[in-house]
Amino acid sequence: MKNTKNTTLSSIKYSVLDLVPIVEGITAKEAIARSLDLAQHAEQFGYHRFWISEHHNMESLASASPVILINYVAQGTERIRVGSGGVMLPNHAPLVVAEQFGTLATIHPNRIDLGLGRAPGTDQRTAMALRRYQQETVQDFPNNINELQMYLSEENSTEAVRATPGEGLDIPLYLLGSSTFSAQLAGKKGLPYAFASHFATNHLHNALQIYREEFTPSDVLQAPYCMAGVNVIIAETDEKANELFTTLIRMFLGILTGEREGLKPPTPMTSELRGVLQHPSVQQMLKYSFVGSKESVKMKTKAFLEETKVDELIAVSAMYDAEDRKKSVTAFAEVMQEINKENKTLEKQN
Repeated sequence: MKNTKNTTLSSIKYSVLDLVPIVEGITAKEAIARSLDLAQHAEQFGYHRFWISEHHNMESLASASPVILINYVAQGTERIRVGSGGVMLPNHAPLVVAEQFGTLATIHPNRIDLGLGRAPGTDQRTAMALRRYQQETVQDFPNNINELQMYLSEENSTEAVRATPGEGLDIPLYLLGSSTFSAQLAGKKGLPYAFASHFATNHLHNALQIYREEFTPSDVLQAPYCMAGVNVIIAETDEKANELFTTLIRMFLGILTGEREGLKPPTPMTSELRGVLQHPSVQQMLKYSFVGSKESVKMKTKAFLEETKVDELIAVSAMYDAEDRKKSVTAFAEVMQEINKENKTLEKQN
């Protein structure tokens, strides 16, 4: 499958990034079952892809093994693309990744995405345990991507080390980032680029600009393709959505303080929590959080799309109640469908 840039605003895709949250009171097994249920729900409402993140040593997230979860979700769905958002490549040998995703693409043809990141997805001590104390250099990530691409290529068929299955399969690669490093690399390699603006907001605009300026057409992509993550919490009213938002606020506060317990149930938005939101670190991390009624979120989404000109939005909805999360996913699909329809009408008029 060749990736092509959306040439019109009306074709903006919308997708889901799932962290597989373990909320207070449920097991990891139940969290994984909820992930599949969410993917099945998203598939019904036109979501383009369902990505699963890689995190380690976190009691609140059950996403330590994306490759297994991807297979589980793909088996339980029919059409939606399923992939990694992403595999943290420094934690894995490129050959193993090529073999694993080659196996996935063999089982689920034309449905598997391979998103790649360079962060560890965990704390420093756990990263050292994952990498067996290997020291990463600035060239390791680009070199690992080159090696991975080599194993997936048909040209590797004459080499001594080969990925079977994997070799010659059409597995789209996406580079993920929260800084300008991966943006520049994705541009030079002619690969799609996804920015983690659902938690790392500082470099969004610089990264998108650098990616577009550095972009070189490749065999898989002729024009830049930008994706951005946003937190989305939609409820019947702004007040109810802000109440659901308190779970995410506490989650980010836990990240800053080192607390790793399961996600807490929502509470009324107290003055204390509003104060937490004003903390510079929390405020910056949650800058691109679209919280409110469907109408409120639609306004915020339209402003973000106009501001960034991204080709695809990846929604993250870290919420306590599974039904609240599904309702939010449904409402965001309606928001995106309305925006795309309005843009299509405007384009016809112009």
